[in-house]
Amino acid sequence: MQCIPYKFEKSVGGCNRSMEKELLVLMISSPSRDDLVFPKGGWEDDETMSEAACREAWEEAGVKGVLGETPLGDWEFRSKSKQNSCSLQGGCRGFMFAMEVTEELDSWPEQANYGRKWLTKEEAFRVCRYDWMREALKKFVTALAESRENDTIKELEELPLRPISEVEHQMPSQGCFGSHPSIQQLAA
Repeated sequence: MQCIPYKFEKSVGGCNRSMEKELLVLMISSPSRDDLVFPKGGWEDDETMSEAACREAWEEAGVKGVLGETPLGDWEFRSKSKQNSCSLQGGCRGFMFAMEVTEELDSWPEQANYGRKWLTKEEAFRVCRYDWMREALKKFVTALAESRENDTIKELEELPLRPISEVEHQMPSQGCFGSHPSIQQLAA
C-alpha cells in the first residue's frame, strides 16, 4: 500500500499579495539514492488496505492524517524485495491513497532509513523515482483540483443574491499593476 501525504501551506501570492494555499506533498528518500518516493510497503494479513497505507506513512515518513476513502487507483510495478504479496518474478500491484497530514512526528520507526521532504507538486514530478508514482501524483492533483472546484461552486451557490449597487459596479482605476491610461479611459 502506498499513499501521497499532502498538506496546504499558506503563502503570500498573487498580484494583490493575498494569502494563498500551496499544495505540498511529502516524499521520502532512502540511503544512497538521490531520487524520492512516496511511502509504500506491504499489506499485512490482519489489516485493511487503508490501515496498511496509514501504517506505511507512519513507519516510513513519520506522519499521521486523514486517508482518502477510496484509492486513487492501482498500479503494477516491479519490486526489488520478494514480498509475499508479489509473484515469484517480483511483480506487485499497489493501491495508492491520498492522505491529508494532520500530524508530523519528531521521531518515527524507520527514521534512520528514510529522510522526508515536503515538495511542491512540480518538484515532486521532477524527483520522483518511478513513472507509475508520477502517474498517481498526476491523478491525485487532478482529483484534488476537481474537488476544490466543486467546493467553490457549492459555496457560491449558497451565497445570498443581492443587486449590485452602482458603487460596486464601477471599474477600479488601479489593478494589480497600478493605474493604466487605457483603463482610466474605459472607466470614464
